[in-house]
Amino acid sequence: MAENAAQTANGKTPVDFWFDPLCPWAWMTSRWVLEVEKVRDIEVRWHVMSLAVLNENKLDELPEEYREMLETHAWGPVRVVIAAQQEHGPEVLGDFYTALGTRIHNQGEGPTREAVAGALKDVSLPDSLLDHWESTPYDAELRASHNEGIEKVGQEVGTPVIAVPGTDGEQVAFFGPVVTPAPKGEAAARLWDGTLLVASTPGFYEIKRTRTQGPIFD
Repeated sequence: MAENAAQTANGKTPVDFWFDPLCPWAWMTSRWVLEVEKVRDIEVRWHVMSLAVLNENKLDELPEEYREMLETHAWGPVRVVIAAQQEHGPEVLGDFYTALGTRIHNQGEGPTREAVAGALKDVSLPDSLLDHWESTPYDAELRASHNEGIEKVGQEVGTPVIAVPGTDGEQVAFFGPVVTPAPKGEAAARLWDGTLLVASTPGFYEIKRTRTQGPIFD
């Protein structure tokens, strides 16, 4: 479970980030947050959430293509990720997510068993974790991690979810931001500062504009 503390052990501001490796938009946001980590005094803590869990009770309401994607591709990767967390500790999630996202999204391998196997090898995690692809004893932990993130923002959003300590000691949490390509350097920092300003404003609910392009991986 995520700690709700104002600082991490090394004195940085904790940023809790919930992701599903399937989602290209979460991947873009995660690359942006890692850029922010270079220029702001923050430390990202990674957590698992699941688009399969989020949508399992409303599959009949979804477009056929999206429903098929969830049914055929959504469970395997996230089961392997939660197994890695449970068996090797949450500290492996950052590097594993980077390896997964690079293969799935940047290299275009997709959320396949082969891509996940390659990512495990990339970060020296055992290939036995692939045994969790079809089913895992960690479903309860997966759902708990997912629910911890989604309950901070509500059921009408997806991944990613980000939570940071607020000035009153309570966490400020939000979905997104959805951005492509991922800003770097001071551009990343400005977006971070602005996002926190907006998200922490009492009564703020939503800001959105039309998306004109898909994710740009670099």
